[in-house]
Amino acid sequence: MNKAIIIGNLTKDPELRTTPQGVSVCTFRVAVPRPYKRDETDYLNIVTWRGLAENCAKFLSKGRKVGIVGYIQTREYDDSNGQRRYITEIVADDVEFLSPRGESTGSAPRMQDVPPPPDDEALFGDEPDDFEPLDDEQMPF
Repeated sequence: MNKAIIIGNLTKDPELRTTPQGVSVCTFRVAVPRPYKRDETDYLNIVTWRGLAENCAKFLSKGRKVGIVGYIQTREYDDSNGQRRYITEIVADDVEFLSPRGESTGSAPRMQDVPPPPDDEALFGDEPDDFEPLDDEQMPF
């Protein structure tokens, strides 16, 4: 089984390209902090294709928080100096945009932005005060 699930923040704006066959491909890098080691971060290359690629290029930017589900792929090529190069990347099947719209950083909403919960009177104000529970004989099932 080859499945990758990550949550992280974009390190720079996504890059959208088109293959010679006309297929859209978008690449970006995501910073993912390691659990239990706050001072260590992994920087993972992400690849998206077709409509997902176009949406990522349109709606994502540096600092945005994303959730990604995909698979890990390793590929190789020869660079201009004839050196064999290897690349490991995550090919995304699904990208969830986790930052609120219009927010460029991956921070969580501030407490002053969250409305307070309603009080009990607002929730249950129209309930009758003379509620009597049913006994077992009155239950329909």
